[in-house]
Amino acid sequence: MATRATDPHTDVLIVGAGPTGLALAVDLARHGITAQLVERESGLFPGSRGKGLQPRTLEVLDDLGVLADIRAASGHYPPNLFWRDGEPQDERRMYEPTEPSEAEPHTETLMLPQWRTQQVLHDRLRALGGSVAFGRELVGLAQDADGVTAEFATGAPVRARYAVAADGGRSAVRRLLGIGMTGQVVDPDPMLVADVLVTGLDRDHWHVFPPSDGAAGRGPLGGLLALCPLPGTDEFQLVAQYPQDTTVDASLDGIRDVVAARSHLTAEQVTGVRWASEFRPRAALADRFRAGRVFLAGDAAHVHSPAGGQGLNTSVQDAYNLGWKLAAVLGGAAPDALLDTYEEERRPTAAAMLDLSTRVHHGEARRGRATQQLGLGYRESSLAEETRPALPEGALRAGDRAPDGRRGGVRLFDAFRGPHWTLLAVGTESPLPQTACPVVRIPDYEAYGTGVFLIRPDGYVGWAGATADGLTTYASRYGALRR
Repeated sequence: MATRATDPHTDVLIVGAGPTGLALAVDLARHGITAQLVERESGLFPGSRGKGLQPRTLEVLDDLGVLADIRAASGHYPPNLFWRDGEPQDERRMYEPTEPSEAEPHTETLMLPQWRTQQVLHDRLRALGGSVAFGRELVGLAQDADGVTAEFATGAPVRARYAVAADGGRSAVRRLLGIGMTGQVVDPDPMLVADVLVTGLDRDHWHVFPPSDGAAGRGPLGGLLALCPLPGTDEFQLVAQYPQDTTVDASLDGIRDVVAARSHLTAEQVTGVRWASEFRPRAALADRFRAGRVFLAGDAAHVHSPAGGQGLNTSVQDAYNLGWKLAAVLGGAAPDALLDTYEEERRPTAAAMLDLSTRVHHGEARRGRATQQLGLGYRESSLAEETRPALPEGALRAGDRAPDGRRGGVRLFDAFRGPHWTLLAVGTESPLPQTACPVVRIPDYEAYGTGVFLIRPDGYVGWAGATADGLTTYASRYGALRR
């Protein structure tokens, strides 16, 4: 493919305006980085698919400036209400409640249809001066020592210094790069997910209709049916599992038939379908997350079973990890080698989350602390530099998520908020280097222990020491102590 432009005229090309692409575009805009976000469809994704927002993602969304809007639009996970023969049976909660703490202020998984999460992020992007170019289907990609050139089915090519594939599980970018994806079918039975209008069910429960016993339960219309009320809408998310090799009918009539066959509701009580899609749960991981100047993020890099609500959340956190690193390199504060740490940190994390999603799908793990993603960290990363000797077990270390807290009139998450590093001294009067980034001193805080901590823009501890000795050497590699 011939290159029709010689000099990059945008910093970053983002392909795909789902949660990953939108979150990355918002983060880059905060850093003052010029990004062009393109989407092959004519508008944002219209369905509810990824509807669970985990506590760690809520922290990310707080930093991106959209948590208030997310909270206003979202709801709590309702208890499951199991039905049999038209009668309600028992209730069970999908998530056991966890009390928030000073260090972890968000512990509840919120429910919000994916389309609404995207709308909130899109509104934030526009408020920051960004936009989405819809109707731009990628058909070609080439890169050289200076940048990436993308060709589209219609319109002019785009030349950028870097590109990010956020274009989903069937990623055109990944295919053009020739990057393989290794995985497995989690469940061979096809599933239908749809956003439907239904009468005759309360909106206080997630209604579950288990497969019936006997031959009827194994027929084409037999199997699991679940109807979950979607907050902020009049709709329910329908999930139906079908026997292997069944042809799934996603039309209104087909959905009416399966609802009538598996529940006490009549076909006429399904009054509309807003969106519907067939899928087979699978787990897959891209062989690489970086190829030269192009990065894979979100479903383009990892595809999850929907069980456990890890896919969208892992994807948004890919964007959060990559955004500040691209900004540091593009701004001249760090060498290109910093971008290698994106794959170093995120690919093992995605692999762990894929394993967790698969185990939850098969009933081998419960939703709880692990699915909240608050315990995820990067201790093994080359960016994590821990200089304190002989730390006790359970102590905060470099690479860990930096806890929230309030001390001396300062809320730490408020200090960390924004596209900057933060220098935090806890219980020490150690001299600190000259810095343009925020500096916070607090007298004591058990969640940190005593020491000096350099907090990354994505809220993880980059460097930790008993004093600031050696900090400047670390920080100078990434421009951490200057804006």
